[in-house]
Amino acid sequence: MRKKRLNILMTVAAVAAMPVAGGMTPDALVAEALERNPELKFYTAEINAAKGTVRTARIIRNPELNAQAGYKNVQDNADGGNGDGAAWSISLTQTFEYPGRIALRKAIASRDVDLAQLHLQQFRRTLAARTRALAYSTGITSARSATAREIASRFQSLSEVLQQRPAAGITPQLEARIIHANGLSFRRQEREAALAEATIRAELNQLRGRPANSSLAVTAGSVTFGATSLPNLIKAGHSNAFEIRIRQTELAQQGLKVALSKHERYPAVAVGPYYTQENAADKEQQVGLGLSLPLPFWDRNIGSIETSSAREQQAKAGLLTAEAEVESRITQNFATLQAKRTEIDTLQANELTTARETAELADRNYKLGAVPLTIYVETQKQYLDLVTTICDLQKEALQAAQELEILTGARLYRAQPLP
Repeated sequence: MRKKRLNILMTVAAVAAMPVAGGMTPDALVAEALERNPELKFYTAEINAAKGTVRTARIIRNPELNAQAGYKNVQDNADGGNGDGAAWSISLTQTFEYPGRIALRKAIASRDVDLAQLHLQQFRRTLAARTRALAYSTGITSARSATAREIASRFQSLSEVLQQRPAAGITPQLEARIIHANGLSFRRQEREAALAEATIRAELNQLRGRPANSSLAVTAGSVTFGATSLPNLIKAGHSNAFEIRIRQTELAQQGLKVALSKHERYPAVAVGPYYTQENAADKEQQVGLGLSLPLPFWDRNIGSIETSSAREQQAKAGLLTAEAEVESRITQNFATLQAKRTEIDTLQANELTTARETAELADRNYKLGAVPLTIYVETQKQYLDLVTTICDLQKEALQAAQELEILTGARLYRAQPLP
């Protein structure tokens, strides 16, 4: 486990250090992921397997050929005559299912195809939402990395200037050391943000079927979140949520299984011609038509009927549970999105510009000796803390919007092109 973690960190570090050229939009990344993701092959194979089950369900049973051969000895008790010779028989039977049984089996198998297709569609929607959200996350993480780099560069430049000045007392020396230490701290935060950005790129590469350490540049722009109402989302969830659609299909399939188990109370019939010949004292030949069917005296398939009926009740309960769970998740993610969106709008409109201007003003005035070191350091920290807070809020809002997209199919976030 430790070695695996080390390999992952080395891969991510390689991605962070690798130069990239050009840029892919979120939609381009989604298109490539939907085309190249290796897990898609699993769901495609599952559909093909289900289609094979359908072909098997509609096939009529093969006819059966039975043959017997032996020796026969005949002895007449009246006159003592006897004879012996060969005796053999051959028959061909074809089993005919009770009318409608094959159609029921085919319908049940067809539901397996429907389920496999729903699972594929669910994976494709989840893959698209995850890829798109990660693409937008690169822009969010880049903003934090750029801010940390900006502040770290200020401290580094200031530290270099102070090192060139002659030390005049203990206070300037302490200030120089404080500035140097804060510069190192901001550089560390810059590297952490860059590492987070590289981690996102590595996951994007894996989602689109590329090696994790492949170079990748993303052009996403800033993220904006759209508005909608909770009732509309819940309505869309009941129609589009794959958890509900899968449970509905399973319920319909289980109803067919109940009908099949009741249908199987009636036996299948085997019919076919037969021919026998005996060459003992006399040569005897017999040709006829045979009929075979089990008599349902002891087994009337009651156990299977009870089992399939119970499974149908479970499917109904599962559908109700899925509907309640989807509605709950939509409500929770909608509340999260609304709360984070309000905070983002408030901070971006009123605080971010002021914090940036305050940090620049403190930088200029500290160089002129107009403000003390404590105020200078505090304004830079507050600026970075505010940017980090906004980035965290955007990520949380993006996560909630991604979940809503998976549940309802509605995309509540988009990229606003950078100026």
